[in-house]
Amino acid sequence: MPKSEIHPEWYPEAKVYCDGKIIMTVGSTKPELRVDVWSGNHPFYTGTQKIIDTEGRVERFMRKYGMAPPAEPTGTESAEQ
Repeated sequence: MPKSEIHPEWYPEAKVYCDGKIIMTVGSTKPELRVDVWSGNHPFYTGTQKIIDTEGRVERFMRKYGMAPPAEPTGTESAEQ
């Protein structure tokens, strides 16, 4: 026989808050959940994410492993030949 009264109370309509606004309703063992980040304000999902490359590390990595597009020849190189 299973023990009674050992499971937490289930809230099928628990509200999820982010920045004081109700984001969604989910099932949870807590009546309300507070989150800092969700898909509606995360830079990756909103398309506002920026890659910060302060020292050309991305370009150096791409060149090192042959993933960079070939460099375009400048006018001075063709004039010397």
